[in-house]
Amino acid sequence: MISSVAFRQMREEDLNQIMEIEKKSFATPWTYDAFYNELHTNQFAHYVVAEVDKEIIGYCGLWVIIDEGHITNIAILPEYRGNGLGEKLLLAVMDTARELGAETLTLEVRVSNDVAKGLYRKLGFQDGGIRKSYYTDNYEDALVMWVNINDHKR
Repeated sequence: MISSVAFRQMREEDLNQIMEIEKKSFATPWTYDAFYNELHTNQFAHYVVAEVDKEIIGYCGLWVIIDEGHITNIAILPEYRGNGLGEKLLLAVMDTARELGAETLTLEVRVSNDVAKGLYRKLGFQDGGIRKSYYTDNYEDALVMWVNINDHKR
């Protein structure tokens, strides 16, 4: 049973834990340097971590440029999946995007990732198009999804 989950901004000292989540979640994980640069040089980047009992169990990246937000990545440790934590994390990030002035939010998801697509649709995301051969590990297509976040306040 998961007690409670807390959300906060990602910090540099979180990156080793973030790398473990990356490796367990993605066929082509981002590098430590990529996250470091997001935190220190990308003025549009905002990263949120999810903690359970002071352990980082997930994170989500967000870029906000003027009134448009883009989810760069989202992941929950495999042993914590299926407990609604991804939904809570994404809702927290949607709140962050709204606070930063975003009106719409987009993301890409593998066309084969039915679990993620189901979550995104539950939160109001709609299909927007296909990016052919988007993923470099197997050239799978990405489904682009979007939502007007002001229509989906909680």
